[in-house]
Amino acid sequence: MNYLISPLLNDEEIQIFKSKLNIDNEDWQDGKKTAGSHAAEVKNNLQLERESETSKTLSKFITRKILSNPLIKSFSLPKKIHGIMFTKSREGMKYGRHIDNAFMASGRADLSFTIFINEKDSYKGGELIVENINSESAFKLNSGEIIIYPSTYLHSVKEINKGERIVCVGWLESYVKSIEEREYLFDLDAGAKSLLAKHGRSDDLDLIFKSYSNLLRLLGN
Repeated sequence: MNYLISPLLNDEEIQIFKSKLNIDNEDWQDGKKTAGSHAAEVKNNLQLERESETSKTLSKFITRKILSNPLIKSFSLPKKIHGIMFTKSREGMKYGRHIDNAFMASGRADLSFTIFINEKDSYKGGELIVENINSESAFKLNSGEIIIYPSTYLHSVKEINKGERIVCVGWLESYVKSIEEREYLFDLDAGAKSLLAKHGRSDDLDLIFKSYSNLLRLLGN
């Protein structure tokens, strides 16, 4: 399965997010309002109003954090980060099996991401299930960690049995549409950077970086 898990928010940032998102007010609404026609039938959660000041402020912060993370940039080759929203799931809530829309009002969905805000031990259930052709994987990450995976995969969120699950979700439009091509570029970039760290600059390494840049130029859109 082609996915990336990485720390994104530090402890101080997590506390700020939690303090702002734990407030119950009129800005939390039924999550079905922003789901596609198929997803709306299986979606049962709360969503922070996107036009609220809290949502807009935190969304801009998330965008900056993603774009300043070298590992995430290498993996996803982000052209646009869009559709960011904050969701809250309480006991009995879940999000059934669904696929994200290929095109949204905010952009094309090549990669989906989930950032876990509260501690995984503070609620039971709520695992993110991501399905591949022959397998499925369950994810319940530490507070402040992000998982990024192809939007082409079916996925779901298991029912919350106790407590409350708070996450940030969103989508990435990549410069490279193909999952396989992004993986090739990611491996090439990681290998070249590892050689650079171990042995420093060389004529041979310059050729590898040249090939990476020209492949990205060829495959990108």
